[in-house]
Amino acid sequence: MTALTLAHLSDPHLGPLPPLRLHQLAGKRAIGYLNWKRGRHAIHRRDVLDALVADIKAQSPDHIAVTGDLINLALPDEFTQARAWLSQVGAPHNVTLVPGNHDAYVRPTQKQISEWEDYMRGDNAGEGTPLSFPFLRRRGPLTLIGASSSVPTRPFMATGRLGPKQLDALDRGLSQLESDPNFRVLLIHHPLSSKDSYKRLTDADALLDLLKRRGVNLILHGHDHIHSTMWFDGPQGRIPAIGVPSASAMPHRHYPPAAYNLFSITPDGNGWRCEQQVRGFADQAAIERKEVSELQRTQLI
Repeated sequence: MTALTLAHLSDPHLGPLPPLRLHQLAGKRAIGYLNWKRGRHAIHRRDVLDALVADIKAQSPDHIAVTGDLINLALPDEFTQARAWLSQVGAPHNVTLVPGNHDAYVRPTQKQISEWEDYMRGDNAGEGTPLSFPFLRRRGPLTLIGASSSVPTRPFMATGRLGPKQLDALDRGLSQLESDPNFRVLLIHHPLSSKDSYKRLTDADALLDLLKRRGVNLILHGHDHIHSTMWFDGPQGRIPAIGVPSASAMPHRHYPPAAYNLFSITPDGNGWRCEQQVRGFADQAAIERKEVSELQRTQLI
C-alpha cells in the first residue's frame, strides 16, 4: 500500500471582519473587536493564509484536517465567509473540520456553525440529521474522529470542554474501533495539556484517561498557535499529540509564522509508520515573498 498523506492546518482566523452593527458588540464581542483592531488584524493576514493553502494543494494530500478557529467574533457574516473559504480548501469529502472556541465566541450564534456541517458530518449521518460530536469518517486506511471542545466562555477566557455526553460517546465509539485496522486520528481544537488555565481543556484528564484505555494513533489540535509535540499514554504505547501555528499568522512575540503539518502514513508490519513534515514560513522575509518551505521532518511512530 502506498503512503497516505494527511495535511493539518488550524486557526486561520479569517479576516477582514465584516461590517458590524453596534448591537453586535455587546459583551465579549466588544473585547474581541478591540483586540482585533489593536493588532490581531495585522497578525492574521489573508495573503499569508492563501499562500499556505496553495502550498497544501501543491502537495496533493489525500485529506485535509482543519482544527478550528476559522473566524474571530462569531458574527453571522463570518460563518458565511468561512463557508466560502472552506470550499476553496476542498470538497467536504476531502476536508474534515472541528470547531474552535472562536467559532462559538458567543452563545446566540452557536447554531450558525451548521453552515459548515458538510465538513463535520460523520459517514453514517444522513442528510438533515442534526450535527453531533464526536463524528467518525473513514477515508481509505484512515479513520478520523472529530470531537468538539468549542463552547462559549466568559470574557478573557478561552477554555474548552467536551462534556460527559461527548466523552461517553467517544468511549463507546473507540471501543468499537479496537479491532479496526485503520490508522485512527483524533481531531480536537484544544490541546490536551496547557499551562494556561484560561485557555485549557477543562476535562482533559477525563479524555486522557479514556485514551489511555482506548487509544488512537495520532491526535491533532490547534488553539495555542505554536509548534507542539506532546506524548500521552495509550493502551499500546505512547500517543503523539501535534499542534500547529495559526495558518494565517505573521511572526509576533514568541509566536511563529504560519505553518501546517503534512503527515505521511504507511503500513509497517502489524502497525503504522507516520512521518511528520512541517511546511511553513521560515521568517518574515519569506512571508513577504510568500514562499513556503520545508522546515523539518520527524518520525513519530
